Amino acid sequence: MFEWQRQIQQVVDEIDEEIKKQSNEDLTLANLSKRSGYSEFYMTRKFKAISGMSFRDYLRYRKLAFALKEVRDSEKSMLEIALNYGFSSHEAFTRSFKHTYGITPSDYRKHPKPVVLRTKINPFDRYFLGLGEIGMMKTTEDLKIYFVTIPAHKFLYIKNYESNGYWDFWQKQNLISGQDQATICGLLDSIKGKLDDDGGSETNSGSGQVMAYMNDPKGRLCDWGFPRTECYGVRLPADYHGEVPPQMILTEIPEGEYLVFEHGPFNYEQENRSIEEQVEKAMAEFDFSETGYCYDTTTPGRILYFYFNPEQTWKYIRPVRKVLE
Repeated sequence: MFEWQRQIQQVVDEIDEEIKKQSNEDLTLANLSKRSGYSEFYMTRKFKAISGMSFRDYLRYRKLAFALKEVRDSEKSMLEIALNYGFSSHEAFTRSFKHTYGITPSDYRKHPKPVVLRTKINPFDRYFLGLGEIGMMKTTEDLKIYFVTIPAHKFLYIKNYESNGYWDFWQKQNLISGQDQATICGLLDSIKGKLDDDGGSETNSGSGQVMAYMNDPKGRLCDWGFPRTECYGVRLPADYHGEVPPQMILTEIPEGEYLVFEHGPFNYEQENRSIEEQVEKAMAEFDFSETGYCYDTTTPGRILYFYFNPEQTWKYIRPVRKVLE
């Protein structure tokens, strides 16, 4: 079973690469099946069994997710966007766009609103499948530790008082109608102006999305011994006034001081657990003496941000406060 999940993951990765290159002639079930060495029938059946949707539906939704950002962020004509993403005409693109998002591309460009995009699925994850890492960490020299002042901004998010960690968070959220991972990540992926957005839509979580932990007396005790509530969302500019999805919360985060533990790019399959241990150890053993600061684990509403993108960074941004003399 693991081997087929890996095969489907390779197909999913190729789909995004071909969409980004706008290689519509290569982006067919026939070509992808041929590269994998399986028949179209067999590939279709396995894709649906593993992903829960048909290959053709997934491909169409991913094309529309990329196309929507072109509609939102570029000045290209609707016809050009339609043809770039494999639609036969402006009318065909408009029909598919409206059927999926409930609004025409032209109206969406005038009045962007949160819609549920199809984020990239991730059928093969060694750690989620309990396989562990497959190699030793290659370096221990990529960890940077520094203080930073983060300007005031807003945070749009959902929260869970009972969860314990990323996987548990989504297992619990997936039981709540309209707050499941696919819906929330798809909504957040569509929002324009995210402070951490690199313009992509290439991971399961989507670009610009972060896990966060909020100081909250109602939350459960974390591994560090203080009450927190786990959150998931996006950072937005302080002057953001866009539409807020009804299942989400928009909170103002004042300017504050933070301590950052940042590791550079790494091989997820080979190094994830090792780097996690390295960063956790650095945070636990950090010497605050002569800095005049300590972790702020008590001020209600302060947020710890956690960034996880193996191609870019593993990063904790932890709130700190000055030590009272």
